[in-house]
Amino acid sequence: MSTAADRARFIRANTAIARPPLVPEIRLHLASEITPIWQASEESLARHGIAPPFWAFAWAGGQALARCLLDHPQTVAGRPVLDFGSGSGLVAIAAARAGAGPVRAAEIDPFAIAAIAVNAALNKAAVSVMPGDALDGALDNILADRGIVTAGDVCYEREMAQRAVAWLRRCAAQGCLALLGDPGRAYLPPTGLRKIARYLVPTSREIEDREVRETTVWQVLDR
Repeated sequence: MSTAADRARFIRANTAIARPPLVPEIRLHLASEITPIWQASEESLARHGIAPPFWAFAWAGGQALARCLLDHPQTVAGRPVLDFGSGSGLVAIAAARAGAGPVRAAEIDPFAIAAIAVNAALNKAAVSVMPGDALDGALDNILADRGIVTAGDVCYEREMAQRAVAWLRRCAAQGCLALLGDPGRAYLPPTGLRKIARYLVPTSREIEDREVRETTVWQVLDR
């Protein structure tokens, strides 16, 4: 799958259009029990050069962030937004729907990059994709005072959580509003956070250990 067009065709052929339960205003190409990508094993995906399709699920942290932005559009209206580890593009699409602009989605997975473009077009949302690892500073030059950075469900493993939270704190120190959606993952930092909103997010036992996850939207402080 060497081209973006090939990846977009793969996404359309192997997912179904669905509405995340907490954010029914938005439609996404997602995995479900009836889609080929749901049934494919990690080994069979790897044979085709496809990483585990995290982009094919609407994770609880992203759903909570998207809901928060849509419920409180004054937070983002007219302001630039950078969504880190955008996955399906859900949060970036919600930001665009809430009046933010420009909205950029940062991703390193080529299939996620394709999924964001496909999903943004499906929702007629103005979202541009920024390939690259924001955590290494490559995207810092697009951040500005009054900008907003968002990250959903990034505290699931130690190294990722440490790098992501350090970057969010650096963004906050530069004058950005840094928002983190988290459903109680193991490596969420215990301090330096301010609660913005809390939601009960319906989830699937295929990807979570319960049917509903209490999920919080946090403002990440600069220290």
